[in-house]
Amino acid sequence: MANKFTDTKYLTKAALIAAMYVVLVVIQMIPAAALTYGPVQLRLAEGLTVLPFLEAAAVPGLFIGCLISNIILVFQSGFGIIDVVCGSLVTLLAAYLTKKSKNRIMAFFPPILLNGFIVSIWVSYFTNIPYWTTVLTLMGGEAISVVIFGSVINYVYEHSKFYKRF
Repeated sequence: MANKFTDTKYLTKAALIAAMYVVLVVIQMIPAAALTYGPVQLRLAEGLTVLPFLEAAAVPGLFIGCLISNIILVFQSGFGIIDVVCGSLVTLLAAYLTKKSKNRIMAFFPPILLNGFIVSIWVSYFTNIPYWTTVLTLMGGEAISVVIFGSVINYVYEHSKFYKRF
């Protein structure tokens, strides 16, 4: 049996999830770029962060997708390399913990809590908005993305005949 990191299906799924994350961020930048970064974030792509509960390949896929998206946003957001590196690592940790979640409801919490408490550290610093205010606004936006969009994405993923072939 092949190692999952060299398995073609696993790598393809991870790449597709990374691409979906980037495409969702880039599409959202057209009408609402400010909502993809900053103290109030509502990234539609964050709905994908619940996929690791159903699909292990989503863990590296989300990390790479977030990394690429943060590189694209680095000059627009003003948060610099810290957001590229640390923001992407927060997504990786959240994806891993989501994968380990015991049930569908618990799978919502890692991305909401980690983004809220950790990403707020540098966002509040760079925007001069109090940390706890930033925590609440980031958690709120993340909760909307994860619970609403994430639920739709999980439903589609679970019920799609296309994905069941893989």
